[in-house]
Amino acid sequence: MPGLHSYSADELFQFLIQKDDMLVLDVRNEEDFNRFNVEGPFPFEMTNIPYFDFMEAEDASVAKVPRDKPIKVVCAKEGSAQYVGEILVNNGFEDVSYLTGGIKTWGNMLAPNRINFESDSYSLFQFIRPGKASCNYGLIYNGEMVVFDPSRNFEFYQSFAETQNARIVRSFETHLQADYISGSKQIANETGADIFAHHGDFKDASFKYNELGDGDIYSIGNDGPEIRVLHSPGHTPGSTSYIIDEKYLISGDTVFIQSVGRPDLGGKAEEWSISLFETLTKKVQSLDSKINVLPGHYMDWTEANSDLLFSETLGQIIENNSEVYQMDSPEKFTQFIKDNMRESPKVYGEIRKVNAGWLDVDIDEADIMDLGKNECAATTYNAQKV
Repeated sequence: MPGLHSYSADELFQFLIQKDDMLVLDVRNEEDFNRFNVEGPFPFEMTNIPYFDFMEAEDASVAKVPRDKPIKVVCAKEGSAQYVGEILVNNGFEDVSYLTGGIKTWGNMLAPNRINFESDSYSLFQFIRPGKASCNYGLIYNGEMVVFDPSRNFEFYQSFAETQNARIVRSFETHLQADYISGSKQIANETGADIFAHHGDFKDASFKYNELGDGDIYSIGNDGPEIRVLHSPGHTPGSTSYIIDEKYLISGDTVFIQSVGRPDLGGKAEEWSISLFETLTKKVQSLDSKINVLPGHYMDWTEANSDLLFSETLGQIIENNSEVYQMDSPEKFTQFIKDNMRESPKVYGEIRKVNAGWLDVDIDEADIMDLGKNECAATTYNAQKV
């Protein structure tokens, strides 16, 4: 039916994974578009024509938009996309819609994907955040839900728990996040869930949390799968991984499918590089090579498997990243880090303060701070993308 319609970030993700034939028309300015835009698991057509081009040269701008497919307009906050959408409809385009809430809704959107078999007694989910190229996790058993590294999209977690007939009882942090604002505090405030974290990162936090120790074991629902704590410093001093049921390694920003976590975000590249080298050589490589690694981030969608999950066996990851894992001295590893570093985003320092409870920001400020892909891996991608 002709006319301007709207669509949600969740619907946009479904369009992408269904390989819908469409054009994503991003009408933000070129700088914002180049810094952060919509990405999906499969190729799709996207173009950037700033909305002020439509204001200043409507006919020429409209002529750049193809008429043979649905148009999905994206802007920063919604209003500009509506404006451009109305122009297109008035110029005879029949299938035009705009993203409700603007690009920030895409940045906060989470897509749940079950990891383990449905025949298992518990459920383990990966919550993919395409706008941040990050993953967080939910473990459910006997009416209880535990989350790992939640984002600040509280409504999603609460709604998801309800669909699973569960309540959120714990939130585990793998480290003091620098690239996005954690949702643990809000989850704790809203649900009464306990926060668990390592004192190496959270010793000065302004909020209450339960201190983790290397080798600690927790269970869910009394007799549910075990959660074993593995202190894995390097990305940060308190970086912690979690082994679920001795089958899955929630690795945070320590082990990625491609590369490893960069140890320079705290301004102590050499010191933290040595810690990460020790973690990778003495702890990570001593684990069962068949354990399934569930990372906190990915570089791009090529890392996803056929089920669109970001998961790989540790043995395969070590093989894929042999250049890193075969280094035989902390000096070589430290040099590798230095060779593959770029300056970390300035906002990361502010996000760390928010996540430690030292800095309060309003919703609009949080939206701005939280927008954009992560830069947490030690990889040539970071060195080259300047």
